[in-house]
Amino acid sequence: MPRRQPPTARQVRLGRELRKLREAAGLKAREAAELIGADSVQMSQIESGIVGVSEQRLRRLAANYACSDEELIDALVSMATERTSGWWEEYRGILPTPFLDLPELEYSAIYRSDVEFLHIPGLLQTPDYARALFSYVNPEFPAAEVERWVEHRMKRRVIIERLTPVRYETVIHEAALRIRVGDRAATRAQLAQVLTLSEADHVAVRVVPFDLDGFGGAGSAMVYAGGHVPRLDTVVRDGPNGPVFIDAEAQLSRYRTLFRRVKAVSLEPERSRDFIHRLAREL
Repeated sequence: MPRRQPPTARQVRLGRELRKLREAAGLKAREAAELIGADSVQMSQIESGIVGVSEQRLRRLAANYACSDEELIDALVSMATERTSGWWEEYRGILPTPFLDLPELEYSAIYRSDVEFLHIPGLLQTPDYARALFSYVNPEFPAAEVERWVEHRMKRRVIIERLTPVRYETVIHEAALRIRVGDRAATRAQLAQVLTLSEADHVAVRVVPFDLDGFGGAGSAMVYAGGHVPRLDTVVRDGPNGPVFIDAEAQLSRYRTLFRRVKAVSLEPERSRDFIHRLAREL
């Protein structure tokens, strides 16, 4: 298969999962390569996501790795053979690569869970809110650059608006609802947007109020994207240079627990809607 420049986060993840299977089987890269008529260099490129792997080769490797998890194998085959060229590709060379990897991850996820403490979750933001946020965080950006970021963020909402939407659940701290990123009118419109989107059956919005004892939070904002099998889940955290993707099993387990704990102390969706209505009336 042709060499990729550069591989996406999804392609790198596929290679990393194949390497984990090989190492669990106790095989060296050279030994695995021989099983599919390749050499150690080609195997290294497959496991780093630089080159692709066919379904036939992937299934042959899985069989020789004694992997009996058919759901996992099928999910890896999908990762290897899907040739999706999504809307985010039009931003290649314009926005940093991690911001292209994020919508690709969202596109292929089967559910998504967010925790936000300071800002309205990106999938729920209005253009005015996103514009005010990008303008504040990146004051050196010219207006045209800000508009590109706003446009990109609005397009990401397709995952909860398409015919087969992703199940979406978010926990928002009261602080994020009260902070006026824009003026009163923009804040009021933003709260109305959250309420409108929360009416969908596949969207659940929960609020953590200030008036709550013993809440230590989850450290910072978190996005949890569910894969077709739990092993292929991904956590996204904010880093100094953009989104950071986390997929180590121990870390995934930790973040699943964190989300459950934050969700457990949040208000139920109906009570959360009432809470947001009250905040909007205060403006």
